[in-house]
Amino acid sequence: MIAHDTADFSSPVTPKVKSADIPDDKDMLRAAVELTRDIAAARPDIYWPDMLASAALGYAALAGAILLDNGWLALGCGAVAALALYRALLFIHELTHIHRDALPGFRFAWNVLVGIPMLTPSLMYEGVHTLHHARTRYGTVEDPEYLPLALMKPWSLPLFIVIAVLLPIGLLIRSAVLVPLGAVIPPLRRLVWERASSLSINPEFRRRPPEGAFARMVFWQELGASAWALFLVWSAWAYDWRPLAIGLAVISVTAVLNQIRTLVAHLWENDGDAMTVTAQYLDSVNVPPPGLWAGLWAPVGLRYHALHHLLPSMPYHSLGEAHRRLSAQLGAGSTYARASYPGLFPLVAKIARSTMLPR
Repeated sequence: MIAHDTADFSSPVTPKVKSADIPDDKDMLRAAVELTRDIAAARPDIYWPDMLASAALGYAALAGAILLDNGWLALGCGAVAALALYRALLFIHELTHIHRDALPGFRFAWNVLVGIPMLTPSLMYEGVHTLHHARTRYGTVEDPEYLPLALMKPWSLPLFIVIAVLLPIGLLIRSAVLVPLGAVIPPLRRLVWERASSLSINPEFRRRPPEGAFARMVFWQELGASAWALFLVWSAWAYDWRPLAIGLAVISVTAVLNQIRTLVAHLWENDGDAMTVTAQYLDSVNVPPPGLWAGLWAPVGLRYHALHHLLPSMPYHSLGEAHRRLSAQLGAGSTYARASYPGLFPLVAKIARSTMLPR
């Protein structure tokens, strides 16, 4: 577990308003709803081509990385595969927010084409990510996706990134070994579900057992992921480890990209108290245009992460327009404008500086 800094009262520190004490900006909250009603529907003509094209490009590039003899060409294909599969994978975030009837067949297709092949079926996010958006849970110990990283020790940040390198190996072990064993060993099954079946970063989080229709969905997704993982291990053992090793390396890059994006999705300055919606918004981050690279490291609308916390159900393809409308209506000096930042590196530097402050 990553430890917090110990308190240091030897030096005076300028008082800072606690996140929990920030009141709601009701004008901003009202404007966010009223200005975006007409763009709140998920559009199948955008979701399907985007997801399918991202997955197709990713797998084609991955095949090139495995099959090409030219080292530089193979490396280039690996980089393209990592970026394309990263985009395809992040549709898991949309699956947790769109209405279940909005895109018929999309969840199933995504799991078959992306989630199960990458050993990250939607069960690992559905029923978990929504807790991060719960009004009384965000930023508290009950939030599976929150750690006060800005209040921790400086070495916490590089450790947070490095851990992601090992994620693909962990996912392979989970689906090929732990889930099948858990089918016959109930205590192990409970442990795997509670501790290793969610894309969470809070080490204190324990997942509750699935119920009803969700439990049935979990069964089939786990069966598919385990069958695929066992096939990968068998094929590597029987034929050649190289394709699996390259695939794991590519997924490691996607995991690191996602962890870097997660690192700058929030300011991570809350110390555990419940927060208002406005406080949650200001603890979150938008990286709007004209920045060119945010669309690569924060694709599928995640460059507007603060706006997403105002409008969790807004489809990713509408967030850019929603941001333009709110910026025009509320102005440069508004609460809304305070969550916008110029890019990745200034955000990393800001959080790194926060870890070095005396507590």
